[in-house]
This record gives sequence, C-alpha cells and structure tokens, in this order.
Amino acid sequence: MSEMAVLTPCYRGDAAMFPELHRSVLEFTPEDTIHHVYVPARDKHLFTQFEGPRCRVYTRSDILPSYYLRPPLTDVYVNVRRPWPPLRGWVMQQTVKIEAAARLDVDVVLIIDSDVVLVRPTTAKRFVSDGRLCLYREENGVTADMERHVIWHRVARELLGLPPAPPPPLPDYVTPLNFWDPAIVRAMQRHITETTGMNWIDAFNAQLHISEFILYGVFVDEVLSSPGTRPPGDISICHNNWKRSPLGLDEAIAFADRLPPEAVAMMISAKSKTSDDVRLAANRYATTLAAAD
Repeated sequence: MSEMAVLTPCYRGDAAMFPELHRSVLEFTPEDTIHHVYVPARDKHLFTQFEGPRCRVYTRSDILPSYYLRPPLTDVYVNVRRPWPPLRGWVMQQTVKIEAAARLDVDVVLIIDSDVVLVRPTTAKRFVSDGRLCLYREENGVTADMERHVIWHRVARELLGLPPAPPPPLPDYVTPLNFWDPAIVRAMQRHITETTGMNWIDAFNAQLHISEFILYGVFVDEVLSSPGTRPPGDISICHNNWKRSPLGLDEAIAFADRLPPEAVAMMISAKSKTSDDVRLAANRYATTLAAAD
C-alpha cells in the first residue's frame, strides 16, 4: 500500500493550470504516489493526456450514485430522488473530494486545488507530528464578519449531530492544500448517515451552503477527539496569495520570494486571473528558491 495519494477535482476552466500542478506532483512526491483527478465528463478529453502509471483520470459520474444526473449544458446535478434544490457544481466538487478520498487505500490523501504547485519534496511524514496525523486548523481563524464560514460551521454541526457552535471566533479548516486520513473520512460518512438517517451523500448534497474542510475539521476535533486529545494543527504547508486582482511579474516574484521554509507548496489564486506566464515564472522561482535552502 502506498503511504500517500494526491486528489484533485478539476474542470476545463483550470485546465491551463493543471499541467504545472501535475508536473510538481511527479517531481516532489514518492514514485508510488498516484495523482487521482476527477473532472466533468464533457471535460475529460482535456486531461486524458496525463494518464499513466502515476495519474488516473475519472469523471465525477464514476463516483456518484446512479440517481445523480447532470442535465445537458448545465453545471448543476440533480438527485432524482430529491430534485430540489439542484446541486451546484461547487457542492458536487466537494462531494467528489469526500467520496474519492474515502475510497483510497493510503495513510494520507493530499487534496490539492489546481492553482497550487508543490515546491519541495513531500511525503506522508510531512503531515505527521508525534506519530499522529496533523489537522489543518487555524485557531480563531473564523471571525464574526466571515458570514459564509460561520454558516459552514453551523451546517457541519447539524450534519454531525452536535450542539450549536459558540460565538466566533472559530477554527478555520479551509485551505487549497489539505491532508486527510481516508479512514477518518469513512468514519465521518458513517456518522452522518447515522445522525441524519440518510445516505451521507444525500444529506450532504441537500445543503445549499457547506464546506467539506470545515465538516472534516469539526468531525475530527469534536466527534473523534476528547478534551486535550485534539491532533496537532498545521497551517504552514502552503504559501497562499488570495488576491482577486492579477499579479504582475515583479509582484508575483516578490510573493514567491517570501516562501516560508516549512511550506511544501505555493498557491496564487485562480480568481486573481494572473497570466499563465507570470504564474509559471513565480512557480519556477519558488521551486528554485526552495531547492537552495
């Protein structure tokens, strides 16, 4: 059994960034690490060129129950057993992350967005402290003005059968590069089914607003852990730029130059619309910088 796998949900809008991510996975993860990529069926032809011993490309339908359908020319899915509300592509992408991670027979699954690149050698041991898998957790990272995050906490607790959360600040578990234990994901699925009386996937997809990362984090911290036994937190793994405006070359290089020594990856948000040339230059600069450490 491999110690680690990489999981990336993707689609045609991120196809230009994906090759750089996949290159970095091949370069910086062990040779037995496989990159699992899930895309809409209509976009699969854009990614099949990467298939090989270390890359497997699937469609979302490969992992969904047969009663989930995608109407033609739409970006929504419909649960024919409960047609309303339809599932937006963003929620379906989260569903795929959970179910795909649960099916992997590895110790650690890295869930990596397409706008991330690895810049240093990365193994499962990077995410372990004192023999325990860490949890991406930013203490007090969710403040009262972060309305969507507060909603995500509320929905997670409802699905998990927990009492309401205390007032913010609350932990933030959202990151473009996360690391999960597939055995814990499977336990979370079972817990949601037992709590809601529904197949976990139907209970999850019935939500209009939800975060897979907050759901997993709350499950680990408040269902699996007793006081004083929470796993160590680690927010140092990825050097992130969340700006919504394009980075120029000088700005992107300056950002890469601030790469922390403990980070194994870097992210320039796809929502910034930074040009491919600038993104590539920053990624390569960060990789060179990391290699010189």
